[in-house]
Amino acid sequence: MRPWIHLDTANVPGDKTQLRLMQRGEEFSIMLGTNELMNSRLSGSEEALATLSAARIGKRTKARILIGGLGMGFTLRAAQASFGPDSELIVAELVPEIIVWARGPLAPVFGACLDDRRVSIVNDDVGKVIAAAKATYDAILLDVDNGPDGVSREQNDRLYGLKALRKSRDALRPGGVLAVWSAHPSEAFVKRLGSAGFAVEEVKVRARSGGRGARHFIWIGTKSG
Repeated sequence: MRPWIHLDTANVPGDKTQLRLMQRGEEFSIMLGTNELMNSRLSGSEEALATLSAARIGKRTKARILIGGLGMGFTLRAAQASFGPDSELIVAELVPEIIVWARGPLAPVFGACLDDRRVSIVNDDVGKVIAAAKATYDAILLDVDNGPDGVSREQNDRLYGLKALRKSRDALRPGGVLAVWSAHPSEAFVKRLGSAGFAVEEVKVRARSGGRGARHFIWIGTKSG
């Protein structure tokens, strides 16, 4: 078996943690210590984050979609396929190196998806982007860290706490959805979503496309009105 090669390191802004970009043959991995945050062969659940959201909001003209976390682009590419040609796809990525990797060593994974005229990449904390919005987005897709019980930034709690969830609700248009990806279940988070005014649906999905791999969780919170 080929060994893993360390390609680059990225510091997480506002934190003491570091991400490592690794490669083994055609496979890529982003690591935090011994924890694998994402792998180029495991895209199924991240793709479902977009496809499930698109199914819930229906066919809207000029839909505005905010994606929290660029990662390896799985959610973005699924959003490109799921939302209409007149949609706007905004990706907020905190770590600048990840944006650089997308057009550098991870270019084989991203392909030409960043050249889509519907796509804009913002180097910012998605929590700040959400807090600055009012009835702006039709869907907010959060694939940040490993979900509400994240491992890479303590500040991620600011995305998943009750106050933050209410800000997400305020940032959505009527009938919009907040979709949250997680590697682990969280009954406490489901209750917070309900307390924040969302109608909540939990969907279990497989890590690999085709219904294989570990089970991950996606929560869909729908804003009424």
